[in-house]
Amino acid sequence: MNTQRQQVGKQGEDEACLYLIRQGHTVLERNWRSGHLELDIVSLAPDGLHFVEVKTRRAPAAADPEENVDGRKRAHLVRAAQAFLQSRQRERLDEMDIWFDVLTVLIDKEKTTINYYPNAFIPIYA
Repeated sequence: MNTQRQQVGKQGEDEACLYLIRQGHTVLERNWRSGHLELDIVSLAPDGLHFVEVKTRRAPAAADPEENVDGRKRAHLVRAAQAFLQSRQRERLDEMDIWFDVLTVLIDKEKTTINYYPNAFIPIYA
């Protein structure tokens, strides 16, 4: 049985996929998992491979959804992306430009607002 939070998250991811497709992306994976690692959306666009973190909230939201993608979450996304690329090694996806994006969905009673932040962060390697 889905909780209301899961239903809102699924609705947001549905909206996010439609938005990305309208922007010229091909959705390769949705809710990709490997152990405790998860990627909301992996898409292919003319400029490369996009790992898209989706944050969905119902209005009124206490904070902007993108604020929840903090340093810890970004590190988790990078580890998940590395695992994804390793799992698809034969496809040579790691030879493409890789982007980490955030897409927020704010659901109001009769209106849905999407904000897309392509290249929202660049992983720093030490």
